Amino acid sequence: MNIEEIGFYKIGDTVLREPPARDDCFKVVNRDADAHEYGDNSEIARREMIHRHMANEMTSVDMAAICVAEFPDAPWGLRMELARQAWDEARHVRVLYRRLKELGGYKGEFPVSTLEFDMTCAVDNLVGRIAIQNRTLEAGAMDVIGGLALNFRAIGDDRTADMLDGINVDEIQHVRFANRWIKKLAQSNPRELMRMASAIRFLTAANANFQIKEGGEVNAVGAKLASPEKRIPAVNVDLRQAAEFSEDEIHEILRQAGFRTLVPREKTA
Repeated sequence: MNIEEIGFYKIGDTVLREPPARDDCFKVVNRDADAHEYGDNSEIARREMIHRHMANEMTSVDMAAICVAEFPDAPWGLRMELARQAWDEARHVRVLYRRLKELGGYKGEFPVSTLEFDMTCAVDNLVGRIAIQNRTLEAGAMDVIGGLALNFRAIGDDRTADMLDGINVDEIQHVRFANRWIKKLAQSNPRELMRMASAIRFLTAANANFQIKEGGEVNAVGAKLASPEKRIPAVNVDLRQAAEFSEDEIHEILRQAGFRTLVPREKTA
């Protein structure tokens, strides 16, 4: 990618996409140290979590929509999946914003990030983008949201937990269609697998510019940040299976997460 092209910027040796526009009320940051994550179950921490995920869903709208716009020659079925995803993510923004207001919050109350867009949309091919956004970031979000729903339910906030569970139902399909289309495209052109692998390597290198390196540092509100390995969410195996990850892939994801899985919910007779 030519750094002199309009729409890109550089961090170290990494070229990223210029971030999407945000309302003036939002302060955009891209480092955990600049965020306002409180790390507890206080009222303000709950609002910040919902606000953060609202902002992430806004970024997901941008990523899915720009793929439709920038890859007009992609297979029609894949373009339709991306268009539906943009619609789903927009609905998620609305329900999260509604819940935020119910808890006394407002948009712009906390810093937000567009980093996922900046990294994903710096990739110049569609297989690479859905490998990053859907198969990696959205799949990771399923793990995060699943854990958060359990936490909210444990403190008696079933309304927020139900909302998060509902969002995760949509996310399964967003990950699943990427898995299906990557396989389908690779069958007709094996080079697509090389593009996917290159995109994931790029994501790893780009993300390293912003990650916490050691842990123990404090963020903008004085909360101590955990080390990188402790920030890996527990793996939601059921949702990964529903999204059509293979058993070998799930085993590798579990290995990387230290074999931590979400505690299965109790089954009723």
